[in-house]
Amino acid sequence: MGHSSVDDSTEVPSTGVLSTGVPSTLRTVRPDGTPVYRYRQRPGVPPVWVTRFDTAAAHAHLPPDHRHAHDFFVLVYVEEGAGSFTVDGAERPLRAGDVHAVPPGQVIGVASVTGLAHSRAWSVAFTPDAVPALASVSPLAWAHHPLLALFAPGAGPCRAAEPGRASWSGWMAELAEELADPDRLGAHEAVAALLTRILVAAARLAPPAPGTPDPLVDRVFAEIEERFREPVSAADVARALGYTPGHLTTVLRRRTGRPLLEWITERRMTEVRRMLRETDLPLDAVAARTGLRDATYLVRRFRARYGTTPQRWRRTMASPAESVQVDLRRRTPDMYVGRRSAG
Repeated sequence: MGHSSVDDSTEVPSTGVLSTGVPSTLRTVRPDGTPVYRYRQRPGVPPVWVTRFDTAAAHAHLPPDHRHAHDFFVLVYVEEGAGSFTVDGAERPLRAGDVHAVPPGQVIGVASVTGLAHSRAWSVAFTPDAVPALASVSPLAWAHHPLLALFAPGAGPCRAAEPGRASWSGWMAELAEELADPDRLGAHEAVAALLTRILVAAARLAPPAPGTPDPLVDRVFAEIEERFREPVSAADVARALGYTPGHLTTVLRRRTGRPLLEWITERRMTEVRRMLRETDLPLDAVAARTGLRDATYLVRRFRARYGTTPQRWRRTMASPAESVQVDLRRRTPDMYVGRRSAG
């Protein structure tokens, strides 16, 4: 059975070939019946989850053609491959050395569990807050960020060269080891560094960015970026661009994996998290600067999105660096005592 780096029975694991055991909750169900899972932040633990699966038994509970989507990123490194899965209806074979990237919103399916009987792979699920270089990046720019190059539309799976495959397995194992004890000195920093290293390696495998952007998506994202700090709705954005909300939502979901309202919400929540992390502004001020009505509404939306309050999230995000400093201060006197004794 697949095993994870962290065992938390209080969480609700999402299911699927790429994310077994990820702490998540059901966010919504799309009109076609596809469940969408959200990452559930665990206090004091980086928003990263590592799973290693090596037999079909890990997925034996799944119904045929199980379909699901995530609101987080999933990166998979295949050590040994047999079988396949689908992403947005396109089949992807599992082959040794393959690196698969599935961005938020894309629909994952597995038609035949038995076809995975001889697959051995690592899966990393994460949110951008896990990587300092991505934490404050607008979700509207994810598709163009160098670290997320393999997640860009059309990038597809890539294959690691055989001499480097041992490094991939080593990075995954080390990341799992750090996550197994997130309270030890430097664990958060080590997790961020390892995940960044993995994303760099994945980006180096990615093909050059496509030269033809999607003009409609660019227009939508530009409108969101200009107006998300106001109390603007999906209908307002659609009308400004000359479309009905239903049509624009359908088109955007088909082209980006997420509907219009989700992109507006994601942009606002990214800015909320940035302000909580980088400022000490009160919640009323944060709400006023992110298009939300007031602090009460902000707390309700934040709790529904992340499973915790903004205040607790702010303390959690501040604690890793503070805990390292405190621990170092505690260790320093003993280190000097040891040196004096040695002398």
